[in-house]
Amino acid sequence: MTATGSDRASAPTRVLVLNSGSSSVKYQLLDMADGARLATGLVERIGERSSLLRHTPAAGDARTREAPVADHGAALEAAATELTADGLGLDSPRLAAVGHRVVHGGRRFTEPTRVDDDVLAEIERLVPLAPLHNPANLTGIRTARALNPRLPQVAVFDTAFHTTVPEHAARYAIDVATADEHRVRRYGFHGTSHAYVSRRTAELLGRDPSEVNVIVLHLGNGASASAVRGGVCVETSMGLTPLEGLVMGTRSGDVDPAVILHLSRVAGMSVDDIDTLLNKRSGLVGLCGDNDMREIRRRVDEGDEAAALAFDVYAHRLRKYVGAYYAVLGHVDAIAFTAGVGENSAPVREAATAGLAGLGIEVDPVRNAARAAVPRLISPEGSRVAVAVVPTDEELEIARQTFALVDEG
Repeated sequence: MTATGSDRASAPTRVLVLNSGSSSVKYQLLDMADGARLATGLVERIGERSSLLRHTPAAGDARTREAPVADHGAALEAAATELTADGLGLDSPRLAAVGHRVVHGGRRFTEPTRVDDDVLAEIERLVPLAPLHNPANLTGIRTARALNPRLPQVAVFDTAFHTTVPEHAARYAIDVATADEHRVRRYGFHGTSHAYVSRRTAELLGRDPSEVNVIVLHLGNGASASAVRGGVCVETSMGLTPLEGLVMGTRSGDVDPAVILHLSRVAGMSVDDIDTLLNKRSGLVGLCGDNDMREIRRRVDEGDEAAALAFDVYAHRLRKYVGAYYAVLGHVDAIAFTAGVGENSAPVREAATAGLAGLGIEVDPVRNAARAAVPRLISPEGSRVAVAVVPTDEELEIARQTFALVDEG
């Protein structure tokens, strides 16, 4: 399919990226000839009384429509209608493929994969490992296939970047037969973000990714860390599910597994009760009632003790992981902060690196406080370890991986 010379000008170079979540569908249409975003959109509150669609073409005003959207299939059809209205529909000859974010790829899917019936069946087999996400991802793929059966569909997996984590880091120390039968191991998530940010960090340093060791801190409502050695992930904080690791907006991160047994025995909580507690009523919201870091920092500045404790717990966990991943990598060239909190909260970046000057890790207060929408260094000149803020772009990463696969034929 690769085109050269004048053929490239008329070749299909556009990729529609679909991210079908549990109650929303995000989409972006990108032209890989120049990386331009031609349209973006979001359908949210799917299945509720009043759903909301926001569609923004690059050339034109944003459009908002509030009306019931029954399911993910209807949401994707609504998005396709909006794109068609702008001359960017799924039947466009300029559209090369649809790239789908799929949360869980298990051990089989280690790279972007063209979707066929066998691939769909395997993604479905993995639903027990991601019951909130893989079903929605499957619906997105099936609907897009139905809308244009001839258009290539590519699955890009959140877990794929982490499949290089060595066995000694991926294994939990439980009975091997039990673990293998039920596919219990560390998978890791946010892989497209970690891949993109680790590569962009190397570019920021003017070096090839194969030469750089990076600790990536993806800090949003969900949060994860990774240790990337020479462009290859060797450790990551999320595990079998996205619950393990860092303190998050509503998720606990690391806890003693016996906490679950204790709550069952002493508090009489069911498995579902504990699942809800750890995933929706823990983390920052469990500690202080808020999961918005901006609000937490406002409360800290006003002397709120619960907010201050929540912030300190959050920062302590970050520092602990930075230290652990420093040990895993042996030497670190850079630490990269990304995602909503990582990119926008100077106090989080300051607290996460506090006391680590002995490891060569520190931030310059002025650089850290400055705001910008581009990758930048916030460490002092000449620091042994570069500290960077690198805005993530998971949609662009998915589009790149999708286009690379279909463009090679």
